[in-house]
Amino acid sequence: QVQLVESGGGLVQAGGSLRLSCAANGHTFSSVAMGWFRQAPGKEREFVATISWGGGSRYHGDSVKGRFSISRDNAKNTVYLQMNSLRAEDTAVYYCAAASRREYTTRVDDYLYWGQGTQVTVSS
Repeated sequence: QVQLVESGGGLVQAGGSLRLSCAANGHTFSSVAMGWFRQAPGKEREFVATISWGGGSRYHGDSVKGRFSISRDNAKNTVYLQMNSLRAEDTAVYYCAAASRREYTTRVDDYLYWGQGTQVTVSS
């Protein structure tokens, strides 16, 4: 069992930056891939970024590539999402999730545990 708690969301102007954190409570954190997803009102949940168990491999969705960066600190049981050059279309609830596998994955079905989400609002 892994419990995930996101933080760091908020209101920011377009072009600004935010850093999301996701703290995990569970002994399996360092052995599984982690991911970030987001969901805007009226839209389906969208993949944002994923990172392998050791942090050596990562992948970002096309809509955030070059602007967002996922990282993790296994000593702190925490995964991060650095978001730069934010746009109005980045407005959504952001969720972190723990996968059932060690290597990164973009598939929602590969994620077993989810946080409660943190709201990010970008004003234009």
